[in-house]
Amino acid sequence: MFEEQKSHFDTGDPSTALLVHQHEVSPCACCSPVFAELAQTMSVPDEELTDPAFWRKKNRCTGQAVRNAILINAKVLTVDESFSEASALAIKDGKIVAVGDDASVKAAADDDAEIIDCQGKIVLPGFIEPHMHFFPIAAIGRYEDIGPFRYPTVEGALSRLRSLAENAAPNEWIMGRQFDPSLQEGGEELTRDQLDTVSTTNAVFVYNASLHFGYCNSKALEIAGVSKDTPDDPSSPYGRDDDGEPNGVLKGGKAIGSVMMHNTDQRTYDLAEGCLDVCTKANAVGITTFCDQGTGLVQGVKELDIYRALAESGSMTARLRYSLSYALQDGFDKTGVAYGDGDEVIRATGWKIVSDGSNQGYSGLQREPYLHSDDKGIAYVEASQLTEMVLDRAGKGWPIVIHANGDQAIDNTLDAFEAAFDAGLLTNTPCRIEHCSILHDEQIERISKMGLSPSFLIGHVYYWGQVMRDKIFGEAKAALLDRTASCERKGIRWTLHSDEPVTDMGPLRCIENAVSRIMWKEPDSQLAPDECISVESAIRAMTRDAAWQCHSDHEIGSLEAGKFADFVILDKDPREVPVTEISQIRVLQTWMGGRKVFPL
Repeated sequence: MFEEQKSHFDTGDPSTALLVHQHEVSPCACCSPVFAELAQTMSVPDEELTDPAFWRKKNRCTGQAVRNAILINAKVLTVDESFSEASALAIKDGKIVAVGDDASVKAAADDDAEIIDCQGKIVLPGFIEPHMHFFPIAAIGRYEDIGPFRYPTVEGALSRLRSLAENAAPNEWIMGRQFDPSLQEGGEELTRDQLDTVSTTNAVFVYNASLHFGYCNSKALEIAGVSKDTPDDPSSPYGRDDDGEPNGVLKGGKAIGSVMMHNTDQRTYDLAEGCLDVCTKANAVGITTFCDQGTGLVQGVKELDIYRALAESGSMTARLRYSLSYALQDGFDKTGVAYGDGDEVIRATGWKIVSDGSNQGYSGLQREPYLHSDDKGIAYVEASQLTEMVLDRAGKGWPIVIHANGDQAIDNTLDAFEAAFDAGLLTNTPCRIEHCSILHDEQIERISKMGLSPSFLIGHVYYWGQVMRDKIFGEAKAALLDRTASCERKGIRWTLHSDEPVTDMGPLRCIENAVSRIMWKEPDSQLAPDECISVESAIRAMTRDAAWQCHSDHEIGSLEAGKFADFVILDKDPREVPVTEISQIRVLQTWMGGRKVFPL
């Protein structure tokens, strides 16, 4: 049925097939070809990862859930339908039993309930991250982040690597990630010569933020045996100097793998600990639920068994919702997995399709060419094929989640959804458009008509806004980026996300970015200020509406009786600080199911 689409996959093993060829030119971590290769070099064998007992031994949160408690003297923002406020909250056996003023909640609670005085602090529903990549973050999370959000210049990134090299053991590899030449001043890539200034005795390796490119020094090339005489794979070549010597730039998964396979340090990288690190990181920024958008990218269909083991073990400190990657359709179909499989901790809630690339990588599919270019980007899935895929999966009961960045990709996505809508197949709603970056008025009308829901990578505005305006699209088209206010005016429910590892998870940062639309490169400028939204709307996007978008609003997303006691305690009310200071609000505590998971 999808012969052309399957030609884009490595089909040697349907359980671990990953997108290749076209995708290796796009900075889009969702479809990077390196994750499966990374997983094969890590220390924990499959049989342990799928054993609940193994995960119980790893459990970091050993404290028992508070069976019966009352939070008083609080400012509770319930984020219910009317965004009502309260001063107290009663929880019992992991769920909320009453919300209101101190006296009424105490009257509704058991006499032996523990009293927790919040000292006037802010209590919100636990934040929900609706689009991240769970296993990919676990696979690379312990490498040093030398990206633009920490080091705006290439020299700053190199300086940080040099400091790591000074303290490195002999033969230890110096590993970095998140290098982004579109944002870091001082060059478009990292070469062997530049990385040799970090060390000539230790191997140095850096991942591009896209994970489609790598960079290494002379020592790493020497260890890997890559030389002038090493042949290139046409789909994944080595960068070379004018004389044919490899210059340290590795283009695509095969070239990256040919060097990384020699990193013996990688064999001590504990993927299981990496998974729990993801939960710990999420809890620290107030997240109690996240949604993996592309399950299968690291461990293939085995990820379903790992998820089951995690759910049974009690070691998860955040709830996980997940969308299956279309790249593994045959393998997932063989498992019999269906929408809704799982429990309140881990559950299948979507089918993910990547229809194009990224705008900052010039691979988002556009109606018109990019600025100063004849290029319109890439269709990872052709329009007619996308319609077939949506009809097929929607007919099997799946809510559909489609990655679409460019305006032509969004046109194609809406056409596909419309075919399913007209056929009466969009029964498990909402269906989602991920990133939904460049959005025209008529597209917003179509989204509204079909009850679709966009999720915006709001960091596009903050981090890449100036680049989008000046280098990628021009001012008029850049103003169409992440149109939260326009969607809200049409009654469309939408959310905000980080797409980590593209940008770091951080709900308060996302809220600030959406409310202010200030650009990182120009802190005194806003991109399309008419698209700014209220703080309350942004909070809804990270709580109530994110729960709805992840098919979980019956159990999380607001602080109402009967829902799980998932909440976060903040030191300040996001509505009462300057909008440029929302991201600086401190997360004091994070609770999931009546158990404090941050700080431990």
